[in-house]
Amino acid sequence: MDHSRVPVLEALQEFRRRGDVAYGPPGHKQGRGTDPRVAEILGLDVFRSDVLSLNGLDDRRQSQGVLEQAQELMADAVGAEHAFFSTCGSSLSVKTAMCSVAGPGEKLLLSRNAHKSVIAAVIINGVEPVWVHPKFDAERHMAQSGSYLTNAQGTRLHDTDHSLKAGPRGPVLLQDHHLREKVMHFDHERIPERVVHARGAGAHGVFRSYGTAANVTKAAFLAEDVETPVFVRFSTVLGSRGSSDTVRDTRGFATKFYTSEGVFDLVGNNIPVFFIQDAIKFPDVIHAGKPHPDREIPQAQSAHDTFWDFVTLHTEATHHTLWNMSDRGIPRSFRTMEGFGVHTFRLVNAEGGTTLVKFHWKPKLGVHSLVWEEAQIINGVDPDFHRRDLADAIEAGAYPQWEFGIQTFPDTPDQTFEGIDLLDPTNIVPEELAPVRPIGLLTLDRNPSNFFAETEQVAFHVGHLVPGIDITDDPLLAGRLFSYLDTQITRLGGPNFPQLPINRPHAPVNDMLRDGMHQTAVHRGVAPYRPNSLDGGCPFTPGAGLDGAYVETPVRIPEATKVREAPESFDDHFSQPRRFWLSMSPPEREHIIGAYTFELGKCYEQAIRERALHVLANIDPELCEGVAAGLGLPAPAPTVPLADVEPSPALSQIGHTWPTDGRIIGIVTGPDGDLDGVRAVRRQVLDGGMVPLIVAPVGGTLGDGADALTVQRTYATARSVEFDALLVAGTPGVGADAYGARDAKAGQPNGHQATPDPRVGLLLAEAFRHGKAIGAAKGGQSALEAAGIPLEAPGVVADDTATAALQQLTQLLGTHRVWERFPTAA
Repeated sequence: MDHSRVPVLEALQEFRRRGDVAYGPPGHKQGRGTDPRVAEILGLDVFRSDVLSLNGLDDRRQSQGVLEQAQELMADAVGAEHAFFSTCGSSLSVKTAMCSVAGPGEKLLLSRNAHKSVIAAVIINGVEPVWVHPKFDAERHMAQSGSYLTNAQGTRLHDTDHSLKAGPRGPVLLQDHHLREKVMHFDHERIPERVVHARGAGAHGVFRSYGTAANVTKAAFLAEDVETPVFVRFSTVLGSRGSSDTVRDTRGFATKFYTSEGVFDLVGNNIPVFFIQDAIKFPDVIHAGKPHPDREIPQAQSAHDTFWDFVTLHTEATHHTLWNMSDRGIPRSFRTMEGFGVHTFRLVNAEGGTTLVKFHWKPKLGVHSLVWEEAQIINGVDPDFHRRDLADAIEAGAYPQWEFGIQTFPDTPDQTFEGIDLLDPTNIVPEELAPVRPIGLLTLDRNPSNFFAETEQVAFHVGHLVPGIDITDDPLLAGRLFSYLDTQITRLGGPNFPQLPINRPHAPVNDMLRDGMHQTAVHRGVAPYRPNSLDGGCPFTPGAGLDGAYVETPVRIPEATKVREAPESFDDHFSQPRRFWLSMSPPEREHIIGAYTFELGKCYEQAIRERALHVLANIDPELCEGVAAGLGLPAPAPTVPLADVEPSPALSQIGHTWPTDGRIIGIVTGPDGDLDGVRAVRRQVLDGGMVPLIVAPVGGTLGDGADALTVQRTYATARSVEFDALLVAGTPGVGADAYGARDAKAGQPNGHQATPDPRVGLLLAEAFRHGKAIGAAKGGQSALEAAGIPLEAPGVVADDTATAALQQLTQLLGTHRVWERFPTAA
């Protein structure tokens, strides 16, 4: 144990014994003001260093008093005059609070997650900080230490606002080295974006293994109860860094495990198959999907001629294209997105036995998607929708979780299972044939502190493997092993990208790699080669299979001839897409037909549309006829016999009930609404692990005094796409800006101001159209009727009290949408 932490431990344990509430009991959800390091000391799930967190407490004065007692105890324990753990508030309020608790020369105990304003106030006031975990915080704040402005070499600067000139009105002098350094660094702040997966969002977390994979792999991080730090990056594929989040596209799901045996990267997608079977075609599919080279449009979309030209000529892309046209192509959130390793890998156990495997990520909240109109609206009103959703959820303590699972198959010489070629990345194995075995739990619990340093500079590589996990002869995987290193060298300026903090292994590194661009390691010794005697033979090599050494699986290669061709089993391009189509529910099939119709309707070349219909005819007549009708073209007959396959119910997103944690409830009200009901239902939403957002005519507060309610959205800023359900509590008000010249959403054909506010009607009508649960209480029914929503419609509830209505809404949320509102063709 680190004995420097014992006094803090004793003080906190004493505080805990007294029964005060400034810490969270086991199972309590963490929030913005949590301190995981203190929680670790105490053996708690969480320690709340900020009781005034996002969700707040009813009695703030009482909770602040409890916090002050905790701070005094902890400060005494380490010989500090004061402790300050609040992470909320503006810079001004924090500085004011700082001045009241510590003065120049005094010691102040700070938690490791102290707000940057607190750090600034410490420096300004001349206070000496004492960190709860000194080593951690020293590393965290190393990038910006000291209280004075300096240049990059640490020389203090008295002015950074004016160039050095020959007199106040004279020319700028070439000798201005500070100007040169400042502008030079600014000119080089941007690095080349990724060619694919350029737009992303990331988060830190922890992976805890169940130990259920121990019989098939010797990987140390998959032993029972082992916890491994991780960083996960989600992304779109086609768009640039500045594109929108909710475009129809495949999503990347890449996970970096910082294991005790080195880094393991699982670089996957939210779709289990890929467009191509061989990596040599990767430039072709991406060139086809990217904007047209003459006009650089459209951005982040597949609805254009070059994409459909390629995928209709290259029919091995049919399966992935069908997934993209399904609801999987427009996920509701990263938190409700499945993940797949795509390829077949090989696991090796402690005895040397091998098993073929496919990796899966299963979201605890279920797999949910947007509807197409929602996605289009979001792209305009909030293009950062997925990024914001992930960051807000983590900050609010609604930590996203996924179960890690594996499908396992015998490692036979032909590497097939039930007639399915496991080396073909356009294939899946239905879960009904090979169930997914859960082997661990991933929890994302910390947002990046700097987007560029972490999310942008993280470098994944499918060749980052650990003992117990090996590759197969999948030709797409083989090309990725080559491609990823090249990508990192171009983007990150040289071969030393593993030394960046976000990429740095948590295992010891002694690699004999030297020099190169951006080398930050200071190597010792004179013999970076093997064998050597000058450095005593160091570094040493462990025996094969001993001391955690990575040894490639000795797979027998049959006698063969060098050829450029694919195996015959790669020729089946339609049986797997047909299985996917047959596995969809009626609403999901309608969405697929609508997606194909929209995308092909954006193509200018008639030949491409006709060719696409021929491809669809080989999947299913219903699909082909539905799209043909939308395009105004005849439906062709299939050119191959339709595959005789069984549906896989596991592929459908509909038919299950899921937890409602983190769901966003819009509470629509006004100054004359049911404010007591709003207070009660807001508390009920929070108690249910969901997020309440109060929507009112204007910002500010509703009500007076200590019971005043803060308005989070106004009728002008709210759109239905942000909410999972709406509850109208009382009669909504009318905003003073409810006229067309100020807000077109409030405009009326006769030019008069309408009651209720037209924007409330738009909010409700959109939510109803998108299949969302809607409730009303205490007069809110009139707003539904004004919006043309029948009170007896599926998923519409009305009750005397807001809390009773919420109970019914919560039950409806378990299925994500009210699917009965999506009628299908007769």
